[in-house]
Order: sequence, then C-alpha cells, then structure tokens
Amino acid sequence: MNPAYDMTYRVETFERGRAQRVRSVDQRLGGRGINVTRVLNQLGKYARATGFSDHSFAAAAELEMPVDFVHALPWVRRTVVISESDDGTATALWEPGPRVTEPHAVDQLRVRVAGLLSDVSGLVISGSLPGGVSPGLPAELARTALARGVPTICDVDGQPLELAARVPGVVLTPNVEELERLTGRPVGTIPEILAAVDPLIADGVGAVVVTRGGAGMVAITPTRAWTAALPKPLAGNPTGAGDAAVAAIIAALAADATPDWPSLLADAVATSGAAVVIPVAGEIDRVLRDRLLPTVRVREVEPVAARP
Repeated sequence: MNPAYDMTYRVETFERGRAQRVRSVDQRLGGRGINVTRVLNQLGKYARATGFSDHSFAAAAELEMPVDFVHALPWVRRTVVISESDDGTATALWEPGPRVTEPHAVDQLRVRVAGLLSDVSGLVISGSLPGGVSPGLPAELARTALARGVPTICDVDGQPLELAARVPGVVLTPNVEELERLTGRPVGTIPEILAAVDPLIADGVGAVVVTRGGAGMVAITPTRAWTAALPKPLAGNPTGAGDAAVAAIIAALAADATPDWPSLLADAVATSGAAVVIPVAGEIDRVLRDRLLPTVRVREVEPVAARP
C-alpha cells in the first residue's frame, strides 16, 4: 500500500563521511507488494497488484505487470540501497512516504479487494502503510479474504502486525526483528522462536513462517514445525529476499490450502536464495532456484504446543 522507487547504488566500499564514486545505478518500481507480484509472475503465477499510488507510478507499473491502483498519493517515496561489491554488504535507506490525500481512498481500496476475491486463489497484504491509513486495514482485508476462503498472508510490521496476528487463520511471515517486536521476547534461537510463536498459534493464527536471513526459515503450524536452510548462506543483496519467499509461500497455499509444508519451506528458501544473487530487489534467478532446491535442508522440530 506504500509503493516505492527502488534505487540501488553500487560502490566498491561504502565509507561514511566522504564522497563516494558510484559504479552503477539501478532504478525500478518497488515496495514489498510490487516485489511479490513481480516474483509471482516470474514463477508463472498470474498476479495483480493493488494499493495506493500516484498517476506516474501507476502508469509505469502498468507497463510491467497487472495492477489496479487507487490514485491517492501526492507522490511516491524512494528506497535507496547502497550495495558494496567488496563484501556484498547492503545498506538501506527507507523513506516514510507521503500521506494519503484522497478522503475516500481506503473505501476505494476495500471495493477493489472485495471485487478481486471471487477470482483469486491467494492474497498477500505486505509492506508499510502510508500516513493517514489505519493500522487495522491489513487485518480487516485479511479477515474479509479468509471469510471468502482465500488463503491470506500478512507480511507487515509494528501495530499492523499486532492487529493481523488476531485474525484467525492468517499466515504471518515476520523476520526475526519483526517477531521480536511483536512478541516482546528474544528469538535468537530455534527454541526461542518456537516459544515466542506458540501464543500466536494458540490464538488462532494459521501458520507463522519466520525468515532468518542466511540462517534460513522456521515454519510453525498448529501441530508441527520445521526449519529449513541452505548448506551455506549466499552472498549478495538480501533486499527483496523475504518478498521472494512470500511469493513462493502464497503460490503453494493458493495451490493447496493444506500444503506439504516441508516442500513449501524448501521452495521458499530456494526462491529467497535465488533473489539474493540478483543486485536489485523483486527478481529471482530461476535457474539458480532450480539448482538450490534439492540442496535445502529441512528438519522437523517439536513445536511448543506438542509438548506435554
């Protein structure tokens, strides 16, 4: 709902406090929802993006992917990633974005989403919210979609994530920092993640998939839990890797509401890894994804809910 122009600056080594010579610059349409849509279309899954935009961003997006934006922003923010070729480190600067200026914009978005639900097999609600939008909107849209039988992922943070976690059946995909903010508990280890997620599952969340960067992912359902990771982390730009994982997860849930979770998790890890090697966010190396998939190590762990 808060799209962005993603700027990637490539430098040899980034040093604070001095002028830098930039080797190359990439600009593309971005924001979490845009990235998920682009990756889904790369995976051969027809996906449409909706949310808030200005006229220029919407026109540019229509040239690349199916979109249906509410024109309610005075301008669209930028995100800047400084990628260092020396060691693969990436430094990100996120602009907050403008406030929604159209008084009926949220109602228009509700209508768009409701109209899409009869024709979709999965919904992802992801990213930050622009100013002037209630933090409860992602949870409201998720509740509406789930009531129509549409598998729904909420990939949000802060108060929107707190409210989304109260929606029965929703799938959450936080990273470790987002999960720690949500639960107020340490999540540095697998047992700590399982303990932190257990109350969310007990309250009715359908599943939680925690992304851990190079350490892989943890998936917890009401009855079982698994970890998955590559044999060794890949170097590159991690920006957008989580969005690629979300695309893989919703593709599996759209195909089967009760998926084979080990296979789903392996695909999510491989797809995420295939995004890391791409210098810009919202794209994957499909050949590498196919090569990574058989190397992903999936292990079942005992969820807290299953213990005596």
